Amino acid sequence: MEFELRENDEYIQLTQLLKAVGIAENGAMAGQMVVDGLVKLNGEKESRKRAKLRSGDVVSIMGKEIRIK
Repeated sequence: MEFELRENDEYIQLTQLLKAVGIAENGAMAGQMVVDGLVKLNGEKESRKRAKLRSGDVVSIMGKEIRIK
């Protein structure tokens, strides 16, 4: 799946992305997924809930891959 940043946005925070694409119902759920170690950023386990995702980054969670454009 792909997620396109809005024209004037430089980045999106990890928990915001998980909510935006419908993987998490809310911020608390998204944050818990990160804490539980379910999220990888560019192939590495990501523990920062507010990691800044930029164009070219790839997030993997629960067998799904999200490419940031």
